[in-house]
Amino acid sequence: MSIRITLPDGSQREYHDGVTGFEIASDIGPRLAKAAVAVTVDSAMYDLHRPIDHDAAVSIVTENTEAGRHVIRHSAAHIMAQAVLEMFPGSTYAIGPAIQDGFYYDFGVEHPFTPEDLARIEEKMAEIVEADQPFERGELPIADALSVFADHPFKREIIEGVDSGEGVDSEYVSTYRNAEFLDLCRGPHLPSTGRLKAFHLMRSAGAYWRGDENKPQLQRIYGTAWESKKALDAYMLQLEQAALRDHRKLGNELDLFSFPPELGSGLAVWHPHGGILRREIEDYSRRTHRNHGYEYVVTPHVAKADLWETSGHLNYYRDGMYPVMELDGGEGKPGQEYFVKPMNCPFHILIYRSRSRSYRELPLRLFELGTVYRYERSGVLHGLMRARGFTQDDSHIFTTEEDLADELKNLLDFVLMVLRDFGFEEFEADLSTRPDKYVGDVDLWKKAEEYLASSLEAADLPYQLAPGEGAFYGPKIDIHIKDAIGRRWQLSTIQVDFAQPENFDLEYATSDNTRQRPVMIHRALLGSIERFVGILVEHYAGAFPMWLAPVQTTVIPVADRHQDYAEFVGAELTERGVRVHVDGADETVGEKIRRAITQKHPAVIVVGDKDVEAGTVGLRLRGEDNEQRGIVLGDAVETLAEMARPPR
Repeated sequence: MSIRITLPDGSQREYHDGVTGFEIASDIGPRLAKAAVAVTVDSAMYDLHRPIDHDAAVSIVTENTEAGRHVIRHSAAHIMAQAVLEMFPGSTYAIGPAIQDGFYYDFGVEHPFTPEDLARIEEKMAEIVEADQPFERGELPIADALSVFADHPFKREIIEGVDSGEGVDSEYVSTYRNAEFLDLCRGPHLPSTGRLKAFHLMRSAGAYWRGDENKPQLQRIYGTAWESKKALDAYMLQLEQAALRDHRKLGNELDLFSFPPELGSGLAVWHPHGGILRREIEDYSRRTHRNHGYEYVVTPHVAKADLWETSGHLNYYRDGMYPVMELDGGEGKPGQEYFVKPMNCPFHILIYRSRSRSYRELPLRLFELGTVYRYERSGVLHGLMRARGFTQDDSHIFTTEEDLADELKNLLDFVLMVLRDFGFEEFEADLSTRPDKYVGDVDLWKKAEEYLASSLEAADLPYQLAPGEGAFYGPKIDIHIKDAIGRRWQLSTIQVDFAQPENFDLEYATSDNTRQRPVMIHRALLGSIERFVGILVEHYAGAFPMWLAPVQTTVIPVADRHQDYAEFVGAELTERGVRVHVDGADETVGEKIRRAITQKHPAVIVVGDKDVEAGTVGLRLRGEDNEQRGIVLGDAVETLAEMARPPR
């Protein structure tokens, strides 16, 4: 019996029933077969040697793709768990997924892992790789699986969840075995351990089982794995560069922000230099939104529980919200429940609903720099990149369905324009579709997803699907940028929402005076100001473009007798809007120049006797080795004022 296989280019081939992905890859070409690590069969991922028994659309997953690296890293996690269980008798194992750029596995062990332990585990992994053990897929009935994993409580809990319907509703669980090591897993995996070519264990840390502080603390080992030693070496070099650019380190060195322990985790204070940087970003945002048809609004930080019930946040997002506050009670009267806002959207909806609306007012674009609070788990907090309090450049657009396609196209153009103004040039997108927990009608979800896909195609923006990753109230586009060292960051988000206008009974009057529901677009362009600053610090390594630099020019007098002229030069620059520091410290000129360079100031002016006499300056621009001497002061001021001008 034969089956028909449709390849990505649309061509079709006939194969015998039970053909494997490896056989198909070999039929296409030996180079493809050598690079293959898995295969997609319709929408499912298969091991290379798993039989295909039906007509299907098939594509070969190669090792140098993100999907291929996911398979490599998942396999590396199994090999690491195998090594740990062999080396630490009596230890238990929990879960070990592939993650961005790497993998981890959680273990129940008697003592935390040391760096020496990681080195020994890595050596043991190398032995397992050398043994070239095949990964073998199998299935076990629930009862048998519970018996097999009787000594491993975390595995038993996973199996019991499957049995109760919390996981995949099935009478069986899938497993993978290599040698004596057996793990619960859906796969796919490499054909054998010998296909793991390059890996490194990075660090260990404590981690609660399933992220719950009330459950046992485990020991997590993080690692990375790549398709070649060259790719691994490139990644390790990127990590070295990233450590030098770490926004927490540079934030301290450049005196931008800090995280006082008295505030609690995930909450930053902004120092004067950081305040200037933040102000420039926010002023740019206000100015650019105003020039593109947005109206600025301001909303409070708390609201009654009723609002969050109507919006669905209490049902779908409560775990991410700060605990309830009970106010306005007393004398036997129960209090009213209030919540700090995790999002701005319900407030903007109330502004729309505050009076009757006509189709002539649409699209109505509301914009706010709104501070929100989300109770992130302490284990995921990371400086400005993952905080508990942050300000979003948040917009909500209310439009007719007829105008939705044009509005999305214009919005994508606007997003990319703004990101380019901040120095980013490489963009990709994810289209996230309906999650398991959602509000609204399925048909409206499908319609919203189609509109978003069409807008991406019209903008010629490369994108990939992220099934089930949408917000509970609508699908979304996430725009990703690449920074100076090649890392991918998610920034802008655009969500189409048919559900909230329904929840809040929003309407507008049409041209024939009937009532219709508007469509709502949620849009955070920079994401959050805090996270965006963190990304900018790391992208530029603290050496911001001149319009963003907290100090744009340092003026240095050669000697005390030149101080008055240095102050005059500083005043001329300040008059033209340049942010200036006149360094009159009792130090050598060389020491002052080094300090200005270390603090990443874009321009340094040095003035001495000849400059005082001739009305000139010496000018050194960042990135230039030599100082330009004898520049007429007016020319220098004009040059620096132009360099300091914000875009748009």
